[in-house]
Amino acid sequence: MGAMFRSEEMSMVQLLIQPEAAYQSVAELGELGIAQFRDLNTDINMFQRKYTSEIRRCEEMERKIGYIRREIVKDSVAIPDMPEVIPRTPNSREIIDLEAQLEKTENEIVELSENNNALLQNFMELTELKHVLEKTQVFFSDKSNVQNLEATGGEAANDGKPLGFVAGVISRERIIGFERMLWRVSRGNIFLRQATLEESLVDPKTGDSVHKIVFVAFFQGEQLKARVKKVCAGYHASLYPCPNEYNEREEMLRGVRTRIEDLKMVLGQTQYNEREEMLRGVRTRIEDLKMVLGQTQDQRQRVLLNVAKEVPNWEIIVKKVKAIYHTLNMFNVDVSKKCLFGEAWVPTAGLQDVKTALVNGSAAVGSAVPSFLNIIATDEDPPTYNKTNKFTRGFQNLIESYGIATYREANPALYTIITFPFLFAIMFGDLGHGLILFLLGMWMVLWEKTLDKNKEEIWQLFFGGRYIILLMGIFSMYTGFVYNDVFSKGMNIFGSAWSVNYNTSTVMTNKELQLNPTTDYSETVYWYGLDPLWMLATNKIIFLNSFKMKLSIIFGVVHMIFGVCMSLVNHNHFNRRVNILLEFIPQMMFLVLLFAYMCFMMFFKWIMYSAVTDEDHLKPGCAPSVLIMFINMMLFKNQEPLETCKEFMFEGQDTLQVIFIVLGLICIPWLLLAKPFYIMFKRKGKSAEHGSEVAHQSSSSNHHDDEPMSEIFIHQAIHTIEYILSTISHTASYLRLWALSLAHAQLSEVLYNMVFTIGLRNDSYVGAIMIWLVFWPWSVLTIGILVGMEGLSAFLHTLRLHWVEFMSKFYEGLGYAFKPFSFKAILEEEEAD
Repeated sequence: MGAMFRSEEMSMVQLLIQPEAAYQSVAELGELGIAQFRDLNTDINMFQRKYTSEIRRCEEMERKIGYIRREIVKDSVAIPDMPEVIPRTPNSREIIDLEAQLEKTENEIVELSENNNALLQNFMELTELKHVLEKTQVFFSDKSNVQNLEATGGEAANDGKPLGFVAGVISRERIIGFERMLWRVSRGNIFLRQATLEESLVDPKTGDSVHKIVFVAFFQGEQLKARVKKVCAGYHASLYPCPNEYNEREEMLRGVRTRIEDLKMVLGQTQYNEREEMLRGVRTRIEDLKMVLGQTQDQRQRVLLNVAKEVPNWEIIVKKVKAIYHTLNMFNVDVSKKCLFGEAWVPTAGLQDVKTALVNGSAAVGSAVPSFLNIIATDEDPPTYNKTNKFTRGFQNLIESYGIATYREANPALYTIITFPFLFAIMFGDLGHGLILFLLGMWMVLWEKTLDKNKEEIWQLFFGGRYIILLMGIFSMYTGFVYNDVFSKGMNIFGSAWSVNYNTSTVMTNKELQLNPTTDYSETVYWYGLDPLWMLATNKIIFLNSFKMKLSIIFGVVHMIFGVCMSLVNHNHFNRRVNILLEFIPQMMFLVLLFAYMCFMMFFKWIMYSAVTDEDHLKPGCAPSVLIMFINMMLFKNQEPLETCKEFMFEGQDTLQVIFIVLGLICIPWLLLAKPFYIMFKRKGKSAEHGSEVAHQSSSSNHHDDEPMSEIFIHQAIHTIEYILSTISHTASYLRLWALSLAHAQLSEVLYNMVFTIGLRNDSYVGAIMIWLVFWPWSVLTIGILVGMEGLSAFLHTLRLHWVEFMSKFYEGLGYAFKPFSFKAILEEEEAD
C-alpha cells in the first residue's frame, strides 16, 4: 500500500563482489533493474579505469555491427524489429565467440563489397568506353573539325601540324565550367564536341544515379595536350583511348595526291572496322561482367539475409555488455585488489532480490568466495521511486512534469486519477463530445501493442496518455448527462417537471411564452441532472451562468481543502507534528471559516428558497446574493434588504459571520509568528539545558536549526503572504471551470445552429440530401474545434489547477528520480533515440 500513497522506501547498500563474479553479478542486477549505482571513481579519468579496455572492445563490436547494418540497409534488406524476448546476457566465452563471429562476418561483407565495387567500377568504365566509341563516330567523320579550329582563331591551325584529340566522359553538371576552363587555358585554340548520354549510370562508390556527357577536345601541339589533360583531371573527367587514323590519312593525302580519294575511302573503312571490332569486344566484356555482377550480388544478398536476422540480437547483447562494464567502472578496488566494492540505492523491499542476484552471479562462475551486501547509513537524500503500471504511468508523468516528489512525500498521482478527468469533464461536459474522446481512448487501449510500435516522439507523448483520454471521455459523458447536453441538444428521458397550461393557439402565437412557477411547475425535481425544458428557455444562459459559477466555486474549495489535508499527511509522516498546530490548523481555519462558509451558504440558499415558496420573507424575490453577502461580510457592512425581506437567511447569521472574520484574521499572525517563535524558544531551551553539543545533534532533525532567525522570519512571512493571497486568487482561479464550460456549450450550440440546421430547413427529399452534405463539415468542425482545440484548452487548464491550486498546498517536488541500472530501460531509451 505504501507504493500507492508515497514513494518506495530506499536503502543505501554496499556491495562486496569478487572480481571473477563481478560481471555476472552486475548482469543479474541489470536484469532486475532495482539498483541505482553511485560512481565511486569521480576523481579518476574514464580512460584510466579498470574496465576501459573491455568498453573499447564493445565499441569495436558496435562499429562492426553498425557497418553490417549499413550494408544491409544499402541492399534494401529488411532488418527485424527488436525482439519481444530480450536475449540473455552472454558470459565471457560467448563474448569472445561473438567477437570472432562479427570479425568473420565483417571480413566476408568487406570482401564481397570490394569485389562488387571493383566489378561495378569496371562495368561503368566499359559502359563509358562503349558510349565514347559510339558517340564519337560522327565527330571523327566530320571534315569540318579543322575548319572549326581555324574559325576559332588558333595560332597553329595552318602550320601543317596534325590535330590531336582527347576523348572522355564528364558529369553533366560540370560540363559548363569544364568548357569555359578549356577555352581560357587555350585562348580559344581548342574545339570541343560533346554528346549527352540518354541513360544514367550508377556510381559504384555511392550507388547514386549520375548523368554524364561524352566529349572530344581537338587541339594542336603537345603543350595544349598537357593542359587539356590537367583540366580533365581537375574536373574528374574520365579519359578513354579512341582509335583515330586522321593524322595518317592527312600524311598520305599530302604524299599521294593522285590517290587521295581512294585513300580517304580506305582509311575511313579501316577506322570504322577498328572501332566496330573494339565495340564488339567491349559489348562482350560487358555481358560477361553483368553475369559476374549478378552472381556476386546474389552471394552478397544471401550473406546479408542471413546476417540481418542476427543483427538485432547482436546489438542488444553488445549494449548490455557495454552497460555492464560502464557500471563496473563505478566500482572501487580494495587495497589488495582482490575485491570490488560499490554503492547503490535499492528499494528496501528489493534487498532480498539483490542478495539473490549476488548469489546467482557467484554461482554462475563457480566462485568459492561469496559476495556480500551491507546496508550503510548516509545523510544524502534518497531518490524518489514510484511504482507505476501502464494505467498509472500517464498520471504519474503529469505530476513529475511539475517536479519529482521529495523522498517519501505524499504522491498526488493517486488522487489525480479521479480529480483530473473530473475537473476536465466539468469544463468539457457534453455527452457526444465525451463519447468521441472515450472511443479514441478505447481504440488506443485495445490496440496498444500495435500502436506502441510507432516510436515518433509526438505520437509517444500522445499515446502515453491513452488512459487519461479514456477517463476524460468517461467523465465528460457523465457531466454531459448531468448538464443534459448532447452536441448542444437536450434529452427528455424522465419527463419535464414543467407543463404548458395554455391552449394551442396561445402557444403557437406567442414567440416567447412565459411559464409561471406557481402554476406551471409541478414542484418535483428532475430525476437526475437539468430539466430538459431549460434547453428551450430564452433565459437558459442566465440560469446556466449562475449554476455553473457556483458549481465551480464549490468544487474549487473542496479541492483546495483536500490539498491542505494532504499537508497534514506529510507532517505526520515526517514526524513534524508541531507543524500541525503551527501551520495546518490556521491554514484550514482560514480556508474553512471564509470560503467553505460561502459554499455552505450556497447550499443553504438552495434549500431555503425556491420559486414557489409562499412563506413570509422567503419569497423568490427575497433570496439574497451569496456573492454580495460574502463581500459585505468581509467589509463588515450590512446589506440593504427589501421592505418585505429579511437581511439574513437565518437568525444569528450576522454574529456568526463576525466571529468567522475575527477568527480568520487571527489565523494570519498565527501563521506569521507562531513557527519562528517556536524555533527561537526551542533553540534557547536546548542551548541552556544541554549545551552546544546537544544543539548540534538536534540540527539533523530540523533543517531550520542551521538557519539564522532573520532568514526564518523572512521565509515564514513570504509563506504566510503567499498562502493568504493565494487562497483568494486560487478560489477565483477555479472560475475557469465555469467560464470554459459555458464557452464550450455555447460554441457547440452556435456550430449546430449555423451549420447543421441548414439541412433541417427543408422538409422534402432535398432536405435529406442537404443533411447528408452538411453533416460532414459539421462533424469535421466538431472534432477539430470542439473536441480537439477545446479539449486541449480544457486539458491545460485542468493541469494548471492541479499544479498550482492543488499541489501548492502540500507538494514540494524537490526530489530526483530513481534511475536504476536496467537493461530494459537502456534498450527502450536506445530504441526511442
